Amino acid sequence: MSGSRSLAAHYHQALRDDEVLEQIRRHYPDGATPFQLAPLDQLHIGGLKASKRLFERLNPVSQPRVLDIGAGLGGLVRLGASLGFSMTGLDITHRFNALNRKIGKLAAPDFDYAVVTGDARRLPFSCESFDAVIFQHSLMNMPELTPVLEEANRVLRPSGRLVLHELTQGDSHIALHYPVPWAASAEHTHLLTLEALSASLNACGFMDLEIENVSDEARAWRSRQRDKERDTEAPVLSPQWVFGERFAAMGKNLLTNLTNRAIEVVEISGRC
Repeated sequence: MSGSRSLAAHYHQALRDDEVLEQIRRHYPDGATPFQLAPLDQLHIGGLKASKRLFERLNPVSQPRVLDIGAGLGGLVRLGASLGFSMTGLDITHRFNALNRKIGKLAAPDFDYAVVTGDARRLPFSCESFDAVIFQHSLMNMPELTPVLEEANRVLRPSGRLVLHELTQGDSHIALHYPVPWAASAEHTHLLTLEALSASLNACGFMDLEIENVSDEARAWRSRQRDKERDTEAPVLSPQWVFGERFAAMGKNLLTNLTNRAIEVVEISGRC
């Protein structure tokens, strides 16, 4: 099985597409807010608050055209559209993109955004198509960083913005506990140190990097989520609709990896 197919299998094996849509229809017949959808489509560390913080680095007037690479189920693109940005979401997993579109039509019909299936190493967009590119918990699944960053640079207009909310290798060098939401094993984990990631960004034409380590906040957030998940009352939407019963172990390991500092969470912004 090729790398992209086995990665898709990791994300697809427990995805309950029709049940997700029926759950939204039943509980949110008049549409759903980003907050209501967040347990399903904001699966990164930090949830909706972390996504909002990324858009605070951008301006919908001066930087209206935004590309989200690794869009998943579309939480970031719907949030950006609600804030006035012209959003495009790209993901290599077509089944995610199909469900993303259906969720948007059902839960957020007033938000206009594009969804594209494609490979971040060969973006299907012309040069200087966007004012900003966002990666949110996407690079960790990408084994070839240089062509991805070069493509991001190519599709950005001069002085366009790059915004990242990503995981890096922690200083402790403790082996990761698996499974985690992005990988069942080390096969699909491609974490760099912060120093290596910064060097790659510079080498691919990104400058004036602003870097913030938000790991302490991330650990606190994941701890609060663990407490919520212990509630016996079934939630309307949750990560289990995507990951199935595996999420109990994924969530536990995620907090362990954060606590052991095997992984760190960083926000980076720069310009091309």
